Amino acid sequence: MKKSKKAKLLAVFATLSLALAACSSDSASTTKEKPSSDKNKPATEQKVNLVYARGKDVTQGTVKMVEAFEKNHPNIHVDFREMPSDTGQQHDAYVTAFNAKSSDIDVIDMDVIWPAEFAQAGYVLPLDRFIQQDGIDLSEYNQGALGAAQFNGKQWALPKFVDAGLLYYRKDLVKPNEVPKTWDDLLKQAKAKKGQGNTKFGYVFQSKQYEGLVCNAVEFVGSYGGAFIDKDGKVAINSPQAIKGLKKMVEIAKSNVVPGNVTTFTEIESDQAFIEGQTVFLRNWPYEYASANDQTKSKIVGKVGVAPLPAGDKGSAAALGGWMAGINKYSKHPKEAWEFLKFMAGAEGQKIDAIYGGHAPTITKLYQDPEILKANPTFAEKGFVDGLSAAISRPVAPNYPEISEIIQVNVSKAIAGEQTVEQAVQKMEKEMKEKLGQ
Repeated sequence: MKKSKKAKLLAVFATLSLALAACSSDSASTTKEKPSSDKNKPATEQKVNLVYARGKDVTQGTVKMVEAFEKNHPNIHVDFREMPSDTGQQHDAYVTAFNAKSSDIDVIDMDVIWPAEFAQAGYVLPLDRFIQQDGIDLSEYNQGALGAAQFNGKQWALPKFVDAGLLYYRKDLVKPNEVPKTWDDLLKQAKAKKGQGNTKFGYVFQSKQYEGLVCNAVEFVGSYGGAFIDKDGKVAINSPQAIKGLKKMVEIAKSNVVPGNVTTFTEIESDQAFIEGQTVFLRNWPYEYASANDQTKSKIVGKVGVAPLPAGDKGSAAALGGWMAGINKYSKHPKEAWEFLKFMAGAEGQKIDAIYGGHAPTITKLYQDPEILKANPTFAEKGFVDGLSAAISRPVAPNYPEISEIIQVNVSKAIAGEQTVEQAVQKMEKEMKEKLGQ
């Protein structure tokens, strides 16, 4: 009889326990029921599924990085969602999803020009408290890349890999002590070397009316100490420094060292001119080194040198490119999302991506890692590393496409002689202030 009562009491307690468990906040009705083996585990040990979205990755970088993360975090599973390879389409897909407050995606990759827009729109979480609680040393990162993810005094993403404008030159035509240190040096050397080695041009850069023109303009303005928009978000283009930088850009674009149709040149035409041996000097992105040494298409294999872009009064400045990672504001797993982002944008994740994906790290100490240098000999070039360290972000604005359009139109008109640099600067100041409500 006593045994029967005891059994009944145990059954009652078991029923109550199940009822309480069903009502607890840890049991989310919107998620799939977890396997019975997970129900008695602490929350930190329960399996969480994250969705990570980025554009198509033709390398093994993403797969290897996710595998390493899951090995270190067995309670977190990462599903890779491939987005359109076209960055414009990718951007629009995110905007559509986040406007609908979708929680389908937890972590996203962002182009360097998106963070301010996504932050102001309320699409991504600020990372400051995560960074502080885990003691992340932000001084280890390329500061230009890090700054591109800062808006209104907060850090909205962490940089994963970096691109920056670099100066390429013909090592068979330019001696080590002749590599231009300033823009005036470049003009002098380009004029002196043009025609040597069957070259047609002294210098080639991107000056068609498109985003590449903005990158070049940012480099000229920045090298003389100017800016289109300052760190406080204020329009700053109408300054003596910015005017001097743009005047130097226009001077070079109108000189006889560049192609007569240089205003039609994008990266594609620039690369083609260099690998065909038509120019002594070239401004382009890090991929150019591999392209110019490709034995299947290049005529200058083994003759390629790389250096930081020439300096103005302030120093060398390289327009920043690359990608960073952020957390969807509507993610149901922000803590786990942070763990993944922290790993991916940290030293271990970036090392994997550098080795298997070929991307240039944003954590500077990784350029001394033997395994990374073995996989990417270009990273051992001092000129390459110094060039990346000069990276500065393009104007940080929540409506960047509109700001970019203003810069493209007015700088193009200055190069074409349709307006003076001073007039271009005044128009840019007026139009950008209107767009930014200043």
